[in-house]
Amino acid sequence: MSTFRPCILIPTYDNPRTVRRVVEQVRAHLPEVVVVDDGSGPEHRAIVASLGHEGLAHVTHRTRNGGKGAAVKTGFEVATGLGYTHALQVDADGQHALGDIPRFLALAQAQPDALVLGQPRFDDTAPLGRRIGRKITLFWTWAEAGSAIGDAMCGFRVYPLSSALEASRRTGDRMDFDPEIAVRIAWTGAPILQVPTAVRYVAREAGGVSHFKPWLDNWLISTMHTRLMWERVMTTLFGRRTATRLPAPRSDA
Repeated sequence: MSTFRPCILIPTYDNPRTVRRVVEQVRAHLPEVVVVDDGSGPEHRAIVASLGHEGLAHVTHRTRNGGKGAAVKTGFEVATGLGYTHALQVDADGQHALGDIPRFLALAQAQPDALVLGQPRFDDTAPLGRRIGRKITLFWTWAEAGSAIGDAMCGFRVYPLSSALEASRRTGDRMDFDPEIAVRIAWTGAPILQVPTAVRYVAREAGGVSHFKPWLDNWLISTMHTRLMWERVMTTLFGRRTATRLPAPRSDA
C-alpha cells in the first residue's frame, strides 16, 4: 500500500452525554473523524449533527437503527468514499483509552495490511456477566481462527478498509459484528496485531449507555459461531467454505 491515510470511525446510537467528548479527544491525535449516527433519537441526532456543522467530524445519519455492525459498515463505505485507507474504530461511550491511538496508528502504518486489535485490560468496572460472555466468545474465536486473535470483542481496532469492506459483506449487523469480522479477516491470511489497552465501563450517571440486548445479542453471537465453525469444518474437509446464515429473531431495535 503506497499511501496511509487513516481516519477515526465512531459508530454511535443514543450516546448524547459522551459522543462530543470522544470526538474532541480523538481529534487531539487525528483530526479526520467519521461519525455514523445509527438512527438515534432527536436529542442525540442533534448533537451529532452539530459536530458536523462545526467541522469536527464528517457525519452520516442512518434513517433507522440497524445495529453496531450496520453502522460500522456504513462507516466503511463513507470512509472509503472520502479517500481514507484505514479506519480506527472507537466506541462513542468513552470506555476506550484514547491516549493509545498513536500506538494503534503506528502499528497500522508499519504493517498496512494488518488488522490491529485492542487487547483489553479491564478494571473492576467490568460487569461479571460481560466478562464471562467474553471468555466464551474468545474460546470460539480461537477455535475458528487460531491463536492469532487475542481478543475479538474489543471495539478499539484499526481496519485496512479494502479487506474490511470485503469481509463485512458476510457478517452480522449487531453485536456479532466485531468478533465475526475479525475471524473473517484472519481467514484471509492478513497479519493480526494486538495492542494492550485499558478499558473501563462508564457508569450510567456519567453518561454510559449499554445497548447490549442479552437475549438477542447472545443468540446472534451463538449462531454466528455456529456459522463460522461450519465454514471452518467444510474448508478443512472439502477445501471450500459454505456460507450459512440462520434466521435472526425479530427485534424492533
